[in-house]
Amino acid sequence: MKTYRVGGCVRDRLLDLPITDIDWVITGATVEQMKTAGYQSVGKDFPVFLHPKTKQEYALARNERKIGPGYHGFEFNTDPTITIEQDLSRRDLTINAIAEDKHGNLIDPYDGQTDLKNHILRHVSGAFSEDPVRVLRIARFAARFHHLGFKLAPETIQLIRQMGKSGELGTLVAERVWSEMSRALGEQNPSIFFETLRLCNVLSILFPEINTLYGDPQTAKYHPNVDNGVHVMMALENSAKLNFDIETRFAVLMHDLGRVTTPINSLPSHHGHEQHGVKLVKSFCKQWKVPRAHTDLALITNEYHTYVHRAFELKPATLLKLFTKTDVFRKPERFKKMVQACLSDVRGQTHFESNPYPQADFINQLADKLCNADISKVTQSELEGKALGEAIDDLRLDLIKAEQQALR
Repeated sequence: MKTYRVGGCVRDRLLDLPITDIDWVITGATVEQMKTAGYQSVGKDFPVFLHPKTKQEYALARNERKIGPGYHGFEFNTDPTITIEQDLSRRDLTINAIAEDKHGNLIDPYDGQTDLKNHILRHVSGAFSEDPVRVLRIARFAARFHHLGFKLAPETIQLIRQMGKSGELGTLVAERVWSEMSRALGEQNPSIFFETLRLCNVLSILFPEINTLYGDPQTAKYHPNVDNGVHVMMALENSAKLNFDIETRFAVLMHDLGRVTTPINSLPSHHGHEQHGVKLVKSFCKQWKVPRAHTDLALITNEYHTYVHRAFELKPATLLKLFTKTDVFRKPERFKKMVQACLSDVRGQTHFESNPYPQADFINQLADKLCNADISKVTQSELEGKALGEAIDDLRLDLIKAEQQALR
């Protein structure tokens, strides 16, 4: 019975990166021996155990055989004769197929150390293509390690392109797709996740709505980089640079989806794209089972981001509509996230990356004043129903007018 550290913890140590989790693999042991030693069984698909003291997860070394489509289409074998080298052979990338024994010796049968040194993301074997989730995982790793200069190996790009043609990506489960996408959105360079999928010709298969943004023209005066796909990715990068949370970054990703519905004879203008995008955002979020909070923020950002951009030009009644429709009085923090997404949108343009955006301060301060306004005199009056609502609106409109007057 031998114990090894494997995968990400070994990789990250060799890259001098922080280690957050340790993955353990045990060879030469049976399920019964593990239980006798005090380990608690927790694995569903294959034997995984919790250490009796540290509660860290330990998996029995295993190999696998493809018996059906999709993520669950595997048969696992955890016979105690399986070696650590055989276990490593089933892993996705060479840099994740390195093990370390208790003496610090490295077991590296696929030369992952060389790929680490050369900053290459390379699949271990053709078995990579048996699990479609690995396409998303490698795109996420590309986003995670982009700042270190990592690139996909040409043969890995070619393999993923073949997977796209095979139809295997159609077996992906929504929860797994969202899990990989949301983790990628949290990386330092989240746009690389989507750029990698596009490089491998599978963005159009997985996320056709996002792929269609590329080549969609914009008005050069406001969008110097012209291509809407490029703009959205620049905006996404800006949201990461500003350290906005994943909900906000997802809203940035979704904010211009309606532009793809613009008739060709209307281009490069995209009048009404905000409302047109609502249906597309809803469909995207439903397909991939995006959490409610992410969905709701994406929807209000999609529909109302241009209102925020034109905050200084809007009439009091239109500003009040913005605050009411986005439910700022009940969800002020969500409103602030929408404004953050708007900031990322504005700065997601060539030469606009550091542009001031005074609309953000103005609209946030106005929202705070309205949310904190004393409306007790109205609510404690004898007014009811529609009359009460109109009185509250009138009070808020007066506050908006006063703030606008103060700007002049």
